[in-house]
Amino acid sequence: MISFLLTELFSEKQLVLDLKGRTAAAAILEIVERMSESGELRDPEKFYASVMEREQKSSTVANGGVAFPHARTNLVEHILLGIGRSKAGVTFAGRADPVHFIFVIAVPQQMVNDYLICVGALARLLKSEERRAALMNAATPADFFEELQRES
Repeated sequence: MISFLLTELFSEKQLVLDLKGRTAAAAILEIVERMSESGELRDPEKFYASVMEREQKSSTVANGGVAFPHARTNLVEHILLGIGRSKAGVTFAGRADPVHFIFVIAVPQQMVNDYLICVGALARLLKSEERRAALMNAATPADFFEELQRES
């Protein structure tokens, strides 16, 4: 069962179905720029720097070509989720396999537990190879989120 909290984070306005960037830095920047368009992310440059600093300390790449770059910050009032998909794949330092799905998460400083719940729920949704294939083939943002929310 998908958490109500998680589905509340899904927004077509914060989804990039065709990332242009081929490096982690370029792709994450593309997603952060999209996130900033909502007006809910203050100082996107500062947030981007925080995400990249965190990523350099410890990679957020998980199995199956999925990454969860994130930063705890005072630049958002609530958890903000930006999503990018790359059919060609994005290169993350120290990883041989390309990443195809990037979930950038801005987390208010005080919401540590909510962040862990969010990442855990996303990881469970994306562990299925069948679901990742369906997400890769989603033609529209609506199709992408419909597939992401489909019960297993």
